[in-house]
Amino acid sequence: MANSKRIESNSLFQLYQALHLSVELFDSGECFTIFNLNEIGFELPYTSDSYRPNFFSFLFVKNGKGRYTIDEQTFEVEPHSIYFTNPSNYRTFSWTQIDDILLITFDETFLKKYIGEDVYTDFPFLLTETVRPRVVADHFFEEVAVINVEIVNEYRKNTASKYKIIGHLLAVLLFKIREHIWVDYNPIYEGNRSSQIVISFKRILEQHYRDLSLGKADLAFRVQDYANALHLHPNYLSSVIKSKTGKNITAWIAEKTLTEAKSLLQNEDMTIKEISYRLGFSETSHFSNFFKKYEKTSPILYRKSHHS
Repeated sequence: MANSKRIESNSLFQLYQALHLSVELFDSGECFTIFNLNEIGFELPYTSDSYRPNFFSFLFVKNGKGRYTIDEQTFEVEPHSIYFTNPSNYRTFSWTQIDDILLITFDETFLKKYIGEDVYTDFPFLLTETVRPRVVADHFFEEVAVINVEIVNEYRKNTASKYKIIGHLLAVLLFKIREHIWVDYNPIYEGNRSSQIVISFKRILEQHYRDLSLGKADLAFRVQDYANALHLHPNYLSSVIKSKTGKNITAWIAEKTLTEAKSLLQNEDMTIKEISYRLGFSETSHFSNFFKKYEKTSPILYRKSHHS
């Protein structure tokens, strides 16, 4: 039953193994899959355990019914709909009818390897946070179905260039979907106005450094710690923060670390070694190099200057 346990999955293959579903159709050569759900052998009605993926997925529902629940939002999946999910919070899925539902999954590594490093610039909708299934017109569903057939044919081959070809076909598919569904999507706008991931990250960042200054926390968080607090994969969190704020997550953390360092250095009761440790530096020299990089002076000279 749903929510009986929580599953971390770095690939659809790992997820299906954890859910005790068939994995016969998988090609483990790359983090890409495409197949029809009617080939998996779901015993309907089916409801999954709660899981958190590290991959993107598209469902092309020609004929079938089900639902996805992400956080407290539940989305019904109906015939002739396209449903997109990305690596984010825990979710469950359930199916009551599976006749013809094509599933495509891929991870960030696959996108950047076969489409390009600027994939989020070309396809910013990959980072959208609230995604409802879209029922599309017959002509568009048929248009993408032609591309999907080509991808399936390549996926079933055993050639040296199969994933390069799939990467090009996937890019065409993503461009088509962007133009038809997300032509006006802007992640910066969403980040400034309503991005829950960005808002939550900033809130945790501020609270954590407040706790550090008050001695309620012993060590500064790393990217992994923020990802854990938000129930996200660190790579995905980093991509969201970068795309929606224009500044990567390490820069956000570095700026807060510098602000806190300057504040702690004004307190002569703490040694520089203690400050280094509290801010997450394993060696005082590492902290000194970090501080010099941004302030153009050493922690010792900064402290002397402030007190003089």
